[in-house]
Parts: sequence; C-alpha cells; structure tokens
Amino acid sequence: MKRMKTALFIAISLVTVAFVWFWWRSTAGERAGTPKAPGIVDILIGFVTNFFDMLGIGSFAPTTAVFKLGKLVSDEKIPGTLNVGHTLPTAAEAFISIAIITVDPITLISMILASCAGSWLGAGIVSKWSRRNVQIGMGLALIVAAVFFLLKQLKMLPGDEGSLGVDGTKLIIAIAGNFVLGALMTLGIGLFAPCMVLVAVLGMSPAVAYPIMMGSCAFLMPVGSVRFIRERSYTLKSALGLAIGGVPGVLLAAFWIKSMDVTKLRWVVIVVVTYTASMMLRSAMVERRSRGAVEIVPSTGD
Repeated sequence: MKRMKTALFIAISLVTVAFVWFWWRSTAGERAGTPKAPGIVDILIGFVTNFFDMLGIGSFAPTTAVFKLGKLVSDEKIPGTLNVGHTLPTAAEAFISIAIITVDPITLISMILASCAGSWLGAGIVSKWSRRNVQIGMGLALIVAAVFFLLKQLKMLPGDEGSLGVDGTKLIIAIAGNFVLGALMTLGIGLFAPCMVLVAVLGMSPAVAYPIMMGSCAFLMPVGSVRFIRERSYTLKSALGLAIGGVPGVLLAAFWIKSMDVTKLRWVVIVVVTYTASMMLRSAMVERRSRGAVEIVPSTGD
C-alpha cells in the first residue's frame, strides 16, 4: 500500500507539472487585450469554493453559481474555466486524502484510469458545443448536483460502514460508473457527490470516496483541461483566480476538516445551485427564441 501511494504521488506530481507547463506555454497565444491577471474577486472565489471542496461539498456547482449570478464568465466557457481553474487545488486535495485514508489499490487505480478516459472523450465534445447546448447541459447538471446535495443533507445515503474496495462485477460497475462521471466533469457537474453515491451503493465505506474522487480529479482534470485550453474554451483571468486562491483554501481546510460544521452552508448551496440551474435553462430558452426571431426576419438585401 505504501508503494502504491508513493507511485500515485509521483504520478500526480508529474501530471500536475506537465499541466502547469502546458498552460503557461498556451497563455502566450492568448489574444492581445485579453485580461490575464486575476482580480481579488477571482482569487477569493477560488479560496472559498476550494476550502469547502476539501470538506466534501464540491466546488463546481458553487463556482458555477457565482460565475452565473455575477456574470463573470460567459455560459459556454464555464465548463472549461471550472476544469482548468480547479485543477491545481484538486491535486493538493488528492495528496492529502490519499495520504490519510486507506483504500484498496486495485479499486482506486482502476477508477482513476476510468475517469481519465471519460474526461478525455468528454472534453473533446463539450469544448465544441454551442452556447445553448452548454446552457442546457449545465442547467441539468446543476439540478442533478442539487439533488445529490439534498440527499446527503437529509441523510438518505448509506452510512459510514463498508469495505475498502470491490472486485468482480462490482469492480466493473465501479469502473464504468467513474468513466461516465469523468465525462460529466467536462460538462461542469462535479464528480464528488455522484462518486460518493456510487461508492456507497457498491458497499464501500463513504470515507473511501475521498481518495477515489480526489485522486480521479487530480488526473482527469488536467487531461480534460488540455483540450479546453487548446480550444480556448475557458476564461483565463477567472481560471487563474481559482488556481491561485484555491490551493491555500485547500490547505487551510485540511486543518479544519474534523471540526467544521457545514450543515447550514449545504442548505444555502442547495438553494443557490437550484436557482442557478433555473437561470441556465431560462437562458437556453431565451437563446432559442432569439435564434428563432433572427431566422424569421426577412433579408432586406443591398
């Protein structure tokens, strides 16, 4: 087990360094006049969302809500900004969770690899979607996230007892499930909540979900983010803010994780995420009506 953890730490480090190098090289190709330096608000968003992400609340849905409500990032670039910006903080989370929680190595590595494959295929599709498709996808994804938050809040998910891993048919289901969740990550739906459900349904301890979901994200997010960066399908300024503020947020949360009561905050997140989902779907309807209006306006010619 110790050797497996060491190997994972080395792999996460290499992947993270490669991602940072690729991202840095790619920023040189940004158009002149495009804002690059994050502001205090961008950094604060990264700090707060990743602080609570380390506590298991998740960062994608709250960040999406802030971006949408504050009109900080255009709808079609939110998925890419989430994946690119939260990559470095998630790597820090993976180091911490894998170091302190024991999990079956075969289960852990298999689910991590499956999520990476899903992320690579998903990003190639989502990064090329139209604004309306992203609005619909994000709206539905946020509704799913809100449902998972509500189930967790009402304590309708299985308890804390369970195994440290699975094999046989259950392992196949775990691999297939994490593949799908990896693809959905590129759509802006966080992997944390649904991964907790998947792990619990398969009879594993919910604690095991932490190294699985954080380890998966530490690998799949750089993989998917590369494609978003290549397509310029993200907002650089906001993504840098998430990265710069996120890492300190994770480190601080690691010290508070055992004593922090986030029950009331989860209710706030549920309300905000649900409201944001409705706004996303409403924006998609407005987009459709706008396109319809343009199509029926006759051309006046020259």
